[in-house]
Amino acid sequence: MARKFGAKYLLFGAMLICSVFTMLSPIIAQNLSWTVFFMTRVIQGLSQGFFYPSINAFLAKWAPPLERSRIFSFVFVGTQFGTVLTMPIAGYLAASPWGWPSIFYCTGLCGVLWSVVWLFVGANSPDTHPSISDSERHYINSALVNTSAQNHKLATPWKSVLTSVPLWALLLTHLGQNWGYWMLLTELPNYFSHVLNFNIKSNGLVTALPYLIMCVLTAVFSWIADYINAKRLLSLNVSRKMWNSIAHYGGAAALLALPLVTSVSGAVILLTTAIALNAGIFTGYLTNHLDLAPNFAGLLMGITNGFANITSILAPTVTGFIVSDETSRYEWLVAFYISAGAFFIGNTIFILFGSTDIQPWNKPSEEDSHVKRDEHVV
Repeated sequence: MARKFGAKYLLFGAMLICSVFTMLSPIIAQNLSWTVFFMTRVIQGLSQGFFYPSINAFLAKWAPPLERSRIFSFVFVGTQFGTVLTMPIAGYLAASPWGWPSIFYCTGLCGVLWSVVWLFVGANSPDTHPSISDSERHYINSALVNTSAQNHKLATPWKSVLTSVPLWALLLTHLGQNWGYWMLLTELPNYFSHVLNFNIKSNGLVTALPYLIMCVLTAVFSWIADYINAKRLLSLNVSRKMWNSIAHYGGAAALLALPLVTSVSGAVILLTTAIALNAGIFTGYLTNHLDLAPNFAGLLMGITNGFANITSILAPTVTGFIVSDETSRYEWLVAFYISAGAFFIGNTIFILFGSTDIQPWNKPSEEDSHVKRDEHVV
C-alpha cells in the first residue's frame, strides 16, 4: 500500500488512530468492559503495523545512498527518543495528582499534534514536495539510481522475494533483535523495581538512561558509517555487518556478564550497555532492506518486521513464565541469557548469509516486462 499509494496518508491515518485511542484509553478502561479496551489495543496494534513499512517506502524516495545511514538513523532514532522522554515523564505523571490516566492523555495529544503537522509538511517524494529547491530535488533523484520513480507500477516479484537468501537472513536477524530488544524494553522496569529496588520516579529515570545513550550513539554511529562508506574505507557489506555485530554481539556480551557483578551500579551499567549498543542496528541490518531492493523496501520491512513482531510478543510472555518470582535474580538471569542467545544467533546468521548487493528482482528486466505483457494478452 505504501509503495502503490504513497506513505504520507498511511502514516497520517495510522498515527491519528493510535493517538486518538491512546487518549481514550483511560476513559474506556474505567467505564467500559475489558473486552472493549482489548479491542482498542488491537486497533492500535493494527495501525502501528503501517509505520515501519511506510517509513521504509518513504525513505527509498528520499535518502541518497551516501547519506542513507544518517537519514535512516535520524528517522528511526525517534523511537528511542520517544522512549527517553516518555519513561521519566510517565513516572512523574503517574505519581502526580492526575495519576496514571495523564500518561495516556499527554502522549496521545502529542501524536495528534504530529499528525496535523505531518499532513501539511509531509510529501511522498521530492517530485511532489511543494517547497524544496530544484537543485535539491535533482540531487536526490539523481542519486537514487536503483529507485524507480514509477515503482508503484512494478509488479511484486513474490517468488524471487520469498526465495531470497539475504532476505531470509534479514528476517532471522530481525527475529533475534525483536526478542532481545522487546524483552528488555518491556521487562527492564520490573527488574529495576523488584530486584534493584528503584521507586517509580527513579525507575523511570534509570530505565530511560540506556535509551538516551542509545540516541547519542545512533547519531555518532551513523555519521561514522556514512564517512566510512563515502571514503570507501570498508565495503558496504563489511560495514553493515560490523555495526550490527557491535549491536548484537556487544549486547549479548553485556547480558552474559551480569552474573559477574554484584552491585546495583554494575548491573545498571551492563544493562545500559546492552541497550545502548543496540544503536548499531540502524547502520546494520535495519538499513539493509534499502540496500537489497529500494523499490520494494517497504514490502521487505513489512515482511521482516511483521514476522519479527511474533518474537516481540513471545519474549515478554516467555519471560513471564520464567520469572515466576520477580524478586529472584536467578530467574531474571535466565531470561537475560535467552535474550543474549537471540542476539548472538541472529547476528551470526546475518554475517554468514546477509548481503548488501542490489537484488536482481529490484527492477524487473525489460524481457520480464515483455513476458508479463504477452501473458496478459494471452
